[in-house]
Amino acid sequence: MLFHRSPENAPATSAAAAGRPWRLRMAFAILLGASTLGAGGCASIGGGQSAVFRAKDSISPALVHIRPVKEVFSQGQRRELVVLGSGFIVTADGYVLTNEHVAGENDRVYCVLSDKTEVEAKVVGTDPYTDIAVLKLDADRPFQHVRIGDSDKIQAGQYVLALGSPHGLARSVSMGIISVTDRHLVGDGFMGAPYNNWIQTDAAINPGNSGGPLVNLRGEVIGVNSRKLSGAENLGFAIPINIASEVMRAIIKEGRVRRSWIGVNLQEMLAKTKDPAQKGVLIADIDPMSPAQEAGVQTGDILLAINGTPVHARFEEDLPAVQKLIADLPIDSEATLSVQRGKDAIELKVKTLEKSALKGKEVAFSEWGFTVAEITPAVGRGLGLKARQGALITGVQVGGIAGSAGLAQGDVILSVDEKAVEDLAHFQGLYTERLQSKQPLTLFFIKRGAITRYVMVKQEQTAQGGERHEP
Repeated sequence: MLFHRSPENAPATSAAAAGRPWRLRMAFAILLGASTLGAGGCASIGGGQSAVFRAKDSISPALVHIRPVKEVFSQGQRRELVVLGSGFIVTADGYVLTNEHVAGENDRVYCVLSDKTEVEAKVVGTDPYTDIAVLKLDADRPFQHVRIGDSDKIQAGQYVLALGSPHGLARSVSMGIISVTDRHLVGDGFMGAPYNNWIQTDAAINPGNSGGPLVNLRGEVIGVNSRKLSGAENLGFAIPINIASEVMRAIIKEGRVRRSWIGVNLQEMLAKTKDPAQKGVLIADIDPMSPAQEAGVQTGDILLAINGTPVHARFEEDLPAVQKLIADLPIDSEATLSVQRGKDAIELKVKTLEKSALKGKEVAFSEWGFTVAEITPAVGRGLGLKARQGALITGVQVGGIAGSAGLAQGDVILSVDEKAVEDLAHFQGLYTERLQSKQPLTLFFIKRGAITRYVMVKQEQTAQGGERHEP
């Protein structure tokens, strides 16, 4: 559970200030003090106003207000939705960092720069696992860009600025402190972040701030604003800039981030033992037909080392570092896992595979009123499929042909008129054939949960369609 900062616990600068609200007291202390900016980017109570101005002025010219038009698939229909977000220019030739949930599922977006000019930008690539997207501005001129800091050197209590476009209000700045440097978030509506913890701050982060910079008082970007806790006051979270920069470099080089996967799900040691002397990481689950299963890894094993490098996760916030160590292994290579099984120490050889996309492309079939998605290996494992085959129904329109026939969200289409569906593209071809032939009845064979069944679809409309979506 995340807690509010209590005003009673905040330091007062004087007896007269003691009764003021915490935020006013903090501002009062900054303005009245007379100290200098420290090496870590912190103002020790004074000289703070000029430091804030310098930090804000160094970042503002590189701020970007982003207006993407996102494709949204819901209830069997495809819609376009204009969203608002933020970003910042990181190189003189116009590369921009923002969030995947701002610019993802788009090829191009519109960016409003600090001088209020609008520039179109190409989406170079995205990474849903870290919620990072990289854009490239379409303009042949040099750009003012930010200075990148070191998020490994931040401290709780350090003053920071959050810049961006909260609720569409461009060029906004808020101030606060870093509350926690390595917050691990699970549930509460947050998308998982398997390879990093989050910077927690009480600087105001609101919808529209996503993708904007979190800045220290040296004017260096130390994080990418990304989340807030709904229903709470000033509980915001940023992606550490060291992680974001690593992802950005990979996207610029290859258009995506390549990671290794072995198919183990890890848990902190406290879930199994209170003994602080027990080192390692608990293997809580193993994906079927994964490299780990083939290598003989078992649920309940304790992972002690990877290729001789010791690993340990006593608490949840220790898990991302171990998961990243696995992800950084060379793809299609052999790794040695040292595990403890009972009282025995065992070494197992496991071959790494490339981690698949978190989600695949999605298509709206408007004539029959449903949407269908590609089954990636990650999706297939979640559905319990033994092979990557078929196509997944992601939404069904009420009153449409598909819905009236009895098809439902979550159904896996295995065959159409006894022709096995290989993938989404194959299904799209079969669908188009039936529209063109005006075939009145089409027999679907589907998997729904643990059972399979046949569904007869009666075609009533014969217009050709199927709108393709590439994420």
